[in-house]
Amino acid sequence: MKAIVCHELTGPSALRLEEVPEPHPTPGQVRVKVRACGVNFADSLIIRGQYQMQPPLPFSPGFEVAGEVLELGADVNGIAVGDRVIGMAGHGGYAEQAVINAKRCVPMPTAISFTHGAAFPVVFGTSHIALWHRARLQAGETLVVHGASGGVGLTAVAIGKQLGAAVIATASSPEKLEIARQQGADYLINSSTEEVRVRIKALTGGRGADVIYDPVGGDLFTASLRSIAFEGRILVIGFAGGTVPQIPANHLLVKNVAVIGVNWPAYAELNPQVMTTSFRILMDWYQAGTIKPHISATYPLEQAVEALNQVITRQSTGKVVITVNE
Repeated sequence: MKAIVCHELTGPSALRLEEVPEPHPTPGQVRVKVRACGVNFADSLIIRGQYQMQPPLPFSPGFEVAGEVLELGADVNGIAVGDRVIGMAGHGGYAEQAVINAKRCVPMPTAISFTHGAAFPVVFGTSHIALWHRARLQAGETLVVHGASGGVGLTAVAIGKQLGAAVIATASSPEKLEIARQQGADYLINSSTEEVRVRIKALTGGRGADVIYDPVGGDLFTASLRSIAFEGRILVIGFAGGTVPQIPANHLLVKNVAVIGVNWPAYAELNPQVMTTSFRILMDWYQAGTIKPHISATYPLEQAVEALNQVITRQSTGKVVITVNE
């Protein structure tokens, strides 16, 4: 079978399309025929040795897949050969087949295409658990979403609206802001030309935002600290801007601010009930037509490096997906 293989931790240029042996599941695993694989910024970290959980070399990147079950390992219940599933692989998704822990697979309704299924778990799962479970976002509150046209940012806009918040989207160009507006953003801030802190304060009548969703870090995190409301919550999603903020604790003290980390994959191991409940809510919303993945590009497996570079260079809006076995 074909797979994109990482032999050294030097980034996308080290990835190669190779013929590799078919994988076989160990107890508790399933073997999946991959139909589509979502591309995530974290893929760029894992192939540089910068992710929190590193597989041994060589390996294939790819956290989230949609496909059909080909084989069951021992001690697997509730899944059958032929089932359509969405699976969180951790790694291994950039391939024609992948083995995945059965507990990290969920049934995929027939109403969801494989491409949408692969675009769903990481971005919608991260944003929903962040806003619903971690920040406890309430109807009527004001939510700011930084990087609002990116993979997770765009889903945070949609979920914020679904939860009843007024949403302020920030992005670096008018084109990206238009994508956020189409997902329901109420107010738009161009982070390249406007002073974000000043605009947030103006849009909230000087009060500041109740919740700020930040997958970017750097200067935008500093702006967030200076434009958060009393008892506001800042969600740390990631550092796509490249700079990890250093947080002055006195700023938190003055306005009773909470800075909340969100590591979505950790729920699979440490609190799977939250992830299961979240995913059920999201599936209900999808089937009701209230949320839908925004996919800006699809690439065949042979062009996986180009797909990943689209995400790394922030040229994409919403989600990029690799299609396999078509």
